[in-house]
Amino acid sequence: MRVVVTEFISLDGVVQAPGGPEEDTDGGFAHGGWSHPFFDPEVLGGAFAAGLEQAEALLYGRRTYLTMAAAWPERAGDPFADRINSLRKYVVSDTLDDSAPAWENTVRVPGAEALAKVRELRAAGGGDLAMMGSPTLVRALLAADLVDELRLAVMPVLLGGGKSVFPADGVKRTWRLVSSQTAKTGAQLNVFRPAEQR
Repeated sequence: MRVVVTEFISLDGVVQAPGGPEEDTDGGFAHGGWSHPFFDPEVLGGAFAAGLEQAEALLYGRRTYLTMAAAWPERAGDPFADRINSLRKYVVSDTLDDSAPAWENTVRVPGAEALAKVRELRAAGGGDLAMMGSPTLVRALLAADLVDELRLAVMPVLLGGGKSVFPADGVKRTWRLVSSQTAKTGAQLNVFRPAEQR
């Protein structure tokens, strides 16, 4: 399986709370929902739908999983919702318990086992292991060179601080641009793969 990460990201590299004001207020973040003015159904919506079609499973950190599990199961009947609800979901968490919203086909992965589990899934073959959000987990996977593709929906906005997916470990990692599309809103969808991959 390829690990494919899709992120809404600001010009200054922030991925925190693109979907709504209460999504993630850690650190006093006050710009939740910042991606909405720049979302383009044709370019960005089409890319998300295509990515989901190529996915064999989904991988989330705890906070993103809870947000998604609270939103998607009730939307049955919509093709996108039906697809996301039917896929196997892996959630990395040491604190998630049975009081969390139930979402069919979910497998919990302890934090200490996350990298090993992702390596196992990558070796198993099959469709993509798709990720959205989950900045802490994505940062760990990037640091371990376990991401096969980065799909960055770059929004034309500066947020002045917030969570990033990029490791701050001083290691240089080279990526190559595979494709780029510009939406009418000024957002760009840029797809990158590690430079050594073809």
